[in-house]
Amino acid sequence: MSTTIAKPTARPVTPVGILAKKLEAIVQKINQRTDLPAELVANITQAWQLAAGLDPYLEEYTTPESAALTALAEKTSTEAWQEHFSEGTTVRPLEQEMLSGHVEGQTLKMFVHMTKAKRVLEIGMFTGYSALAMAEALPKDGVLVACEVDPFAAEVGQAAFDQSPDGRKIRVELGPALQTLDKLIAAGESFDLVFIDADKKEYITYFQTLLETNLLAPSGFICVDNTLLQGEVYLPGQQRTANGEAIAQFNRAVALDPRVEQVILPLRDGLTIIRRTA
Repeated sequence: MSTTIAKPTARPVTPVGILAKKLEAIVQKINQRTDLPAELVANITQAWQLAAGLDPYLEEYTTPESAALTALAEKTSTEAWQEHFSEGTTVRPLEQEMLSGHVEGQTLKMFVHMTKAKRVLEIGMFTGYSALAMAEALPKDGVLVACEVDPFAAEVGQAAFDQSPDGRKIRVELGPALQTLDKLIAAGESFDLVFIDADKKEYITYFQTLLETNLLAPSGFICVDNTLLQGEVYLPGQQRTANGEAIAQFNRAVALDPRVEQVILPLRDGLTIIRRTA
């Protein structure tokens, strides 16, 4: 296998992707110059190659996604999300970059296998890529409850689930996530694995709700997406968006909580794994 530097059509939304794009722009500029030291040009070019080559390499050497996941990713990438929001088809702005994608999907799928989870909760489904990836790893009697606030995105996901033999394991709960969590708590439901990927400003509330109720099984794990948020969490505070600040506060809250231990994986836009210890 050979490693190539991919040129994705979607805008970069991860720290590595953004870094690669900025370095590419610098390389293009310095290649137009003849007055720069050769060592400087070589070092900058190699820095770009290191950044730009990482994601394609991970894609190439990660187990391929299923045909159902490929079809769902393609469907999501071709939707006119901006037009849907302008026309009122979606209740909030959505974009194809919200999709978890191949490597993260396979990571979550591996976590389901590793933890032997039978019940999974996803807070924030979008079009259902990560939900379907995890469902593929669930046993035949496994259940995945997916919370999604946007009816159109949920319809796209449900159509994909209907075409997959693993889609029957997924139950979509439409509505604001916090309301759905209250409903699940009232019903006495509990989950072995929870994946959070919804409203960033509500992350702390989701986290506290899971720890303070029986939603998270005693030996359960929480996975949280976007915990590096385009690098904003470790950039100076004045460079953060509202979502970047919300994630920075979430990461701090988790780190200071004596009830858990956690690790942030620099996968895609950051994936935190949390285990309850008390």
